[in-house]
Amino acid sequence: MTDIILCGACGRMGRVITALAAESDSIRIAAGVDPVAAKGGISAACSDYPLYADISEVTETADVIVEFSHHSGIGDILTYAVARSLPVVVCATGHTDDELAAIAAASEKIAVFKSGNMSLGINLLCELVRRAARALGEDFDIEILERHHNKKLDAPSGTALMLADAAREGRDSDCDYVYERRSRRAPREKSEIGISAMRGGNIVGMHDVMFAGQDETLTLSHTAQSRDVFARGALRAASFMHGKPAGRYDMSDVIKGDAGDALLS
Repeated sequence: MTDIILCGACGRMGRVITALAAESDSIRIAAGVDPVAAKGGISAACSDYPLYADISEVTETADVIVEFSHHSGIGDILTYAVARSLPVVVCATGHTDDELAAIAAASEKIAVFKSGNMSLGINLLCELVRRAARALGEDFDIEILERHHNKKLDAPSGTALMLADAAREGRDSDCDYVYERRSRRAPREKSEIGISAMRGGNIVGMHDVMFAGQDETLTLSHTAQSRDVFARGALRAASFMHGKPAGRYDMSDVIKGDAGDALLS
C-alpha cells in the first residue's frame, strides 16, 4: 500500500484521483491539500481523508506526494518533501525557469517525478515517435496534429511539443518547428516539423504524428477519452516512486518498470 498526500485535492484532477484511489487496493490518500480548504464547507468533497489549506499543516505520515495543483505552489511542496525525505510526483505544468530550477535542486536530495503528460499511452507514443524518426530519417516529412476542447488556452499543446521534441531527438539533428504555413511561400524543408492545433467541443486530447514519405505514410496516434487516463498515470507513478532514491524520474521509467527494459531498449 502506498499512502499519498494529494495537493490540489479539490480541483478537477484531484477529484478524479480521489475517486480512483477509493477503488484502489494499492493507493490510499492519507491527506489532501487545497487552498480552498481555508474557506471551509468543502470537506465533504474529500470526506475520506483530512484536508488542509497548506501543506505545512499536514501531520499525517505518507510515502509519496502527488501534486496536481497550480505550478506556483511547487516551492512549498518541495520544501515540505525535502524536510521529510518524501518523493514527489509533479503533475502540474507551466513552471517558470525559477520553479524548474527548484525542482532540479530538490531532485539532488529526494526522488522527483516530472512528465509533461501523465498518460502512459502518450509517453509510450513519444518513444515510438523517437524510434520512427530515427529509422525513417529525413526521407519522411513529419507533421503533428493535436486536437483539444474549446476551453484550452495554449496552442500548440505541451504534449504536441513533447512529441516534436521526441521526433527531433530521434533524428538527432536540428529541426525547425513550423506552426503555420499561410505566410510561407516556399517548398517544405526537410528540417521542418509541422505542428497544427485544432480546438472544438469537449475533446480531451487527440494527437497524430504523421511520417509522410515517397508513396507511403505512417501515422502514430493517441486519443484520450477521459481525464481518468492522467489520474491513473499519476497514481501509477506514485506507486512506482514509493521508496525510490533521490534523482529525476519520468514516465519512461514507469514504462520500463512495468514492461521490462526490452520495450524501450
